[in-house]
Amino acid sequence: MSNWKEEIVSWGKAVGIAVIIVVVVRNLIFAPYIVKGESMLPTLQNDNRLIVSKFSKWEGYKHFDIIVFNAPDSKEKYIKRIIGLPGDTVEMKHDTLYINGKAYNEPYLKTWKEKNETEGLVTGDFTLQEITNKKVIPKGYVFVLGDNRLVSKDSRYFGLVPMKDIVGKAVLRIWPVDEAGLVK
Repeated sequence: MSNWKEEIVSWGKAVGIAVIIVVVVRNLIFAPYIVKGESMLPTLQNDNRLIVSKFSKWEGYKHFDIIVFNAPDSKEKYIKRIIGLPGDTVEMKHDTLYINGKAYNEPYLKTWKEKNETEGLVTGDFTLQEITNKKVIPKGYVFVLGDNRLVSKDSRYFGLVPMKDIVGKAVLRIWPVDEAGLVK
């Protein structure tokens, strides 16, 4: 075989391997996600570009992880914060979150709480049972809320999210560049 044919075959193999790697990484490890809407303000802005880790399906989820999931009421994907895990009770009372009876500070809501001090509550009172008719989150489900509680369409609206519908955990903001970094 001539030298240029060997070069073409070599490049073809390299491109083929690169395509396989991209497909595997994209489908099994990481996925891009573009934030749409204001439900996660101020943590995430409309049109932020994120990298979502699909490893979390095997690592497990924690309270306050930000996840992307298949919306239960449309063909879209939503991004919200996990508030309740299987076995938890969740309650909001006087703008304070209670998980299993313990009060939690939500530092990501500081901006909204300061802004709304004179305007009212950031999150209306609720209990898990009022929303889902369940006292405890069942196995295989999570309870999610958006950080912009006044406009977010979340578990208060559509109920519990099946864990099988979770795409992954938002781990990295890549756009805009000046806000690039880990998602918290």
